[in-house]
Amino acid sequence: MPKTRGPFESSPRGGLGRGGRLVPPRVGVSVRQPVRGLGLVLGRWALLGLLMLGLVTGAHAASPSQEPESQAPRPPSRPEAFTLEPLEVPPLKLPAWLGEILGGTPEPQAARLPGWFPRLLGAQATAIDQWVLPFRSPYRDANSLKANGDDEITQTYGVYLGSRLTTRLQLYLDVEMFKGAAIGNATGLGGLTNGDVVRQGAVNLSSDPYIARAYFRYVIPLSPATERVDRAMDHLPGQDPERRVEIKFGRLASNDDFDQNRYANSTRTQFMNWSLWNNSAWDYPADTRGFDQGIMVAWITPTWALRGGSYQMPTFANGNTLDEHVWNARGDVVELTLQPRPDWGTVVRVLGYVNQARMGIYRDASAKAKQTGQTPDIRQDDHPGRIKWGGGLNIEQPLADAGETGAFLRLGYDDGKTESFAFTEVDRLASVGVQLSGGHWGRPADRLGIAYALDGLSPEHRHYLEQGGAGFVLGDGRLTYGLERILEVYYNWRLLRYVHVSPDYEYIENPGYNRDRGPAHVFGLRVRVSF
Repeated sequence: MPKTRGPFESSPRGGLGRGGRLVPPRVGVSVRQPVRGLGLVLGRWALLGLLMLGLVTGAHAASPSQEPESQAPRPPSRPEAFTLEPLEVPPLKLPAWLGEILGGTPEPQAARLPGWFPRLLGAQATAIDQWVLPFRSPYRDANSLKANGDDEITQTYGVYLGSRLTTRLQLYLDVEMFKGAAIGNATGLGGLTNGDVVRQGAVNLSSDPYIARAYFRYVIPLSPATERVDRAMDHLPGQDPERRVEIKFGRLASNDDFDQNRYANSTRTQFMNWSLWNNSAWDYPADTRGFDQGIMVAWITPTWALRGGSYQMPTFANGNTLDEHVWNARGDVVELTLQPRPDWGTVVRVLGYVNQARMGIYRDASAKAKQTGQTPDIRQDDHPGRIKWGGGLNIEQPLADAGETGAFLRLGYDDGKTESFAFTEVDRLASVGVQLSGGHWGRPADRLGIAYALDGLSPEHRHYLEQGGAGFVLGDGRLTYGLERILEVYYNWRLLRYVHVSPDYEYIENPGYNRDRGPAHVFGLRVRVSF
């Protein structure tokens, strides 16, 4: 069964641009004085502060009164003693039409708007401050993670709308905005540290609002039984058939439907490292911001689901322009989801993909460089219709607390012969982790996450980097190869009803697969406001 996602989780996944540089010049990141902590966010980013204040104020204004019922007044203890009773402030009452648009409780039928009228499914603002401490580095190049320390803040804003055009056809529109930058300009690592930076890009993208998703969803019922669907990002509330065929087409994100995992899925609420919230060995098709144009078809039942999708590929690695020649430039993916015993909660997903694009071959680029005595450049070997394939295993296992405590496992593999092109530079992945519910220490809305990931490269990819080659993420000028080892710990603390604060720590051994550099210690603080 499809996972019921929490409100406004992105996939950077809303999530999934790259952030690394692709075309020369590779250096060009402005150097700024470090800013320690989020205490200066409101001064540095006034828009975020205003939005947070407005959302929190509106949330409390719309909340029902929690005061106890009025009781008969008691006589004062002394003749001159008296108390002033507080004035009762009635809860905010929105007009029926506005309450329905904003997702309020249903109004009488006479007050309801037409079904096709757009509904607000939610909004969010997320700020992530990360800083890396100085670490050992005997050498560096343009794509190396900064060894002298770095501190950056990213911000994402999103508004999510949905419209029920007919009983079977829905339309979704998401508008987002990204500001800020990642530490090291999001280069120098296979498992990059901030999943929200996938919307930053590397081709001088505008920081103005942009359309993230605009797609149709069509449902063909296969049974009369239904299941409840709660209001969430890209989910209109209502009922879906338990057995159905589901079709999505338009502008969307491929990993909104593939490689989902309840415990490691959203960089805005869970793990932030790219190798933990996604299968980083799946070079999933997307433009620089992480979105794409394509189609997805799914056959869904209560115990299993089969999904297949086809999406456009960018014209060059980490590019923001999609290739229109879909006969030799597209990404095809298929995934089987199994949940044989819903009462156990175990979910197993098996994924396979094939990408075609204008890609280079690592072995050929290295051979040409050896003949000419030059540094290998994978871009010089690009040719249309090259193929990259791979697959992954994804398991989620609820353990306790109605599934809020659980574990996950991901394994990923790609052939490693053809250029990493759309997501990041990882050819082998193994990740495992747990999520613990705060109910065990009296904070049921809080979550603690701990996870570990191993990233690896194919022999061809490794040899290319050893000769001094560079990709759109990696390139230290030379390489003493070792597995990239990542440990991440976060605590998601619900400060207010719509406000979550998450301190985060990442330990990275052999950054960029280089045993000559590191280890790197990355500290972070995430503030998220959503409703």
